[in-house]
Amino acid sequence: MLSQKTRYALRALVELARVDGAQLTSGELALRADAPRKFLEAILLELSRHRLVVSRRGKFGGYTLARPAGEIAFAEVIRVIEGPLALAPCVSRTAFRKCEDCTDLATCTLREALLRARDATASVLEGYSLADAAAGSGGEVFRPTA
Repeated sequence: MLSQKTRYALRALVELARVDGAQLTSGELALRADAPRKFLEAILLELSRHRLVVSRRGKFGGYTLARPAGEIAFAEVIRVIEGPLALAPCVSRTAFRKCEDCTDLATCTLREALLRARDATASVLEGYSLADAAAGSGGEVFRPTA
């Protein structure tokens, strides 16, 4: 599950995508993203360190996206705030390590399902950008099969 911190980060970035290059202050972003200002400022600092946003100080300061909204995928933002997308470390592409209770990766009964889940999740989140969210293009509706 996504943390509240990640939801605030995504909401704020989508708001920056909506203004298409214009600056927004942390106060404006907090209102638009429905996030506590001080908490959002800490999130924006982290996003700035990872070069997702650019901040400008001073009277005419604010935040803008560091790259075009179409080039920033939800997966990238989630990885910055949450870490790997994988449900277990043994299937992570960015932070692989053997699970503590695993005796053999080759015979693990859980690993195949977790690999598929990671791949499916990454596919969706890598393919959905801030521009998609700002435009309101929700993409395909997921309908589980019977």
